[in-house]
Amino acid sequence: MFDEEGRKIKIQEFPRKFEDMSIEEIEAYIVDLKAEILRAEGEIAKKKASMDAAASVFKI
Repeated sequence: MFDEEGRKIKIQEFPRKFEDMSIEEIEAYIVDLKAEILRAEGEIAKKKASMDAAASVFKI
C-alpha cells in the first residue's frame, strides 16, 4: 500500500500494545497519531469545501 506521494505505508497494529514499547517509541507513536489526525481533518475540510461549493451552484 502506498500514500499519495508514492511512499510505502507501514501497516501497524492498531491500537498498539504499549507493554513492549519504550517511552520514546510511545512518544513517536503519539506524534504519528497526531499527524494522522491532522491529515484526516484536512481531508474532511476539503470534502466540506467541495460540498459547500456544489451546494452554492445548485441553490435556487
